[in-house]
Amino acid sequence: MICYNCGCRLSEHDFCTGCGADVSVYKRIMYISNRFYNDGLEKARVRDLTGAITSLRQSLKFNKNNIEARNLLGLVYFEMGEVVAALSEWVISKNLRPKKNIADDYIEMIQSNQARLDSINQTIKKYNQALLYCNQESLDLAVIQLKKVLSLNPKFVRAHQLLALLYISGEEWDKARKELNKCIQIDANNTTTLRYLQEVENMLIPEEGAKVSSKKKNQTKDVIKYQSGNETIIQPVNVKESKGVSSLVNMGIGIIIGIAIACFLILPARIQAAKATINDELRVVSEQLDAKTATIDEMEQQVNDLTEQKAKLEEDLEGYVGTDGALQATDKLLLAADAYLKNASDIVTVSEYLDEIDVESLGTSASESFTSLYGTLTGLIGPELAKNYYDEGYSDYRQEKFASAIPKLAKAYQYDETNGDALFYLANSYRRNGNDDKAKEAYAKVIELFPGTEKANRSEAYLAEMNNAN
Repeated sequence: MICYNCGCRLSEHDFCTGCGADVSVYKRIMYISNRFYNDGLEKARVRDLTGAITSLRQSLKFNKNNIEARNLLGLVYFEMGEVVAALSEWVISKNLRPKKNIADDYIEMIQSNQARLDSINQTIKKYNQALLYCNQESLDLAVIQLKKVLSLNPKFVRAHQLLALLYISGEEWDKARKELNKCIQIDANNTTTLRYLQEVENMLIPEEGAKVSSKKKNQTKDVIKYQSGNETIIQPVNVKESKGVSSLVNMGIGIIIGIAIACFLILPARIQAAKATINDELRVVSEQLDAKTATIDEMEQQVNDLTEQKAKLEEDLEGYVGTDGALQATDKLLLAADAYLKNASDIVTVSEYLDEIDVESLGTSASESFTSLYGTLTGLIGPELAKNYYDEGYSDYRQEKFASAIPKLAKAYQYDETNGDALFYLANSYRRNGNDDKAKEAYAKVIELFPGTEKANRSEAYLAEMNNAN
């Protein structure tokens, strides 16, 4: 166990031998988290997945950094068909421990297989469509969608439960029990499954008991028992009368058997043909609905993309074309020149006006006189302004205020491209602030522009370290 304060390995004492911090409560919390993890592991081994989820969640409440508990929770979710929830837990686990984490293998197992990803997406869409059908009271279509879901993901417990609920609604008790038994095989102690199964068993047991009792009654109904001496005589009722009508009964039974045979030979084929026709029609309707849904989603996405493109183009047109583009930049340049002429030492005000001008965005719309005046002003105030920005940025860097140091050091290098220190500390600020791409770009520029210097050597070392880490 590691000390939360200094990272030193803890001993049997209630204090850290490295920093002296009181770790008695911390140890108790870690022990409780591990105990819930062990309880969840035991329940998962006997397929009590619901109980395992409860225990593992409790473990993570006490210690959110318990990587083993989080990875096991993801596996339990995956076993129950909850792939999205499983991926969520594994991604969190990977962020908490980027290296030597088995969650990488789990994520890679899913993401590397495009067919599996497509199957997961289809499962989610069809399950949501089944819920929509249920809300619309189209229960037959919901059953069809759920069967498709279970063909793609046979371990999806919620789909089995919903299908069983639909069977219960249609009083198809045997089918409902079959689906619930599948849920039990996946998750042996799911409360919802057990509650549904109890209702189904209550509906099926009375019928079976009634059949047995009626059978016993029929067996004893048609006989008469009486005692003759020491013997018990069992005699069928109406023996004499049955002799007279036995031929008629046999004839009637023969006719009934003939009709039944005809029905069993003719009706099944017709029923099967009707079912096949209905299934084909339902499949065609389902495919048409899926195709229309996909088309609508695609068209909505296209409309959203076009709307965003239109808004961006209008914004660019408003900012860079016509009177709001070049003329506005010219006004800012004139204000900067006026401020410099009035007070040449007030370089902060001049720089504020110049910073609002984006010369690259103006492109060819900027005239030669505009470009010349802009270059003259930046040349006059650039060195001093670069020094001020560098001093402020380096001060923030030393105080580890990297987010604040980045724009100041960037301005310092913008106004003085010979200032290699500004570029080097800008790269360090990007790296310490978590922006690895910007840091790599800045380190590469230091190596290119200032070769053979101490800054370039340190930049190469940092760049190699970042590449190895990735």
